[in-house]
Amino acid sequence: MLITHRGLSGPAILQISSYWSEGDVIRLDLAPDRDVTAAIRDAKVRNIAAARSAFQGILPKRLATRWLDLHAPSAGCGLYLEPARIWTNPALAQLERQAHEWVLQPAGTEGYEKAEVTAGGVDTDELSSRTMESRRMPGLFFIGEVVDVTGHLGGFNFQWAWASGAAAGKVV
Repeated sequence: MLITHRGLSGPAILQISSYWSEGDVIRLDLAPDRDVTAAIRDAKVRNIAAARSAFQGILPKRLATRWLDLHAPSAGCGLYLEPARIWTNPALAQLERQAHEWVLQPAGTEGYEKAEVTAGGVDTDELSSRTMESRRMPGLFFIGEVVDVTGHLGGFNFQWAWASGAAAGKVV
């Protein structure tokens, strides 16, 4: 996942964008299979400084700092600004949950001009799977990204384009 000046990007975000609809939230696990708050629980003082140190050991420094600015436990959950006070176990449990289920509601996408993942096209039910020929209009063939087939990132769309093109090419 990449954090850009415009929002989130990178392979993970591009992949989930195939399934995202406007208005939906997304949930991100910032530290899969990691106990983010273990170092805070083990610290002598459980405060924002301990949290920053723990999170910066797992996440990029600027992301960790900004994320904690926005998600540190509230006063009702045990956050005390005085250095002598500590965060409670329930506050740390909440912080841990938030790190593993960061809920975001994207404002939108950058649009078709910037898209690397698209969906839609000619319905596969309208085509012969053997030849890619239209069932409605004999002699008309559809291949590649014009067909409603969306592959995962990593070359699968290329594979589909080549395979569907080969299938059609054999009968033309």
